[in-house]
Amino acid sequence: MRHVKHFLQHRFNPLHVYCRLRDAGLSPRTAGRVSGLYERYVYRVCWPQ
Repeated sequence: MRHVKHFLQHRFNPLHVYCRLRDAGLSPRTAGRVSGLYERYVYRVCWPQ
């Protein structure tokens, strides 16, 4: 189960999301804004520190 958790934490990490958005063709600014909003409203709720 620990492996699944680590895999999901990596895949849903805001920096990973930013990189995938850049790969999809978004500008650095847009990808940064989207990943910032994602981090604030989704990632911190799902993976609290």
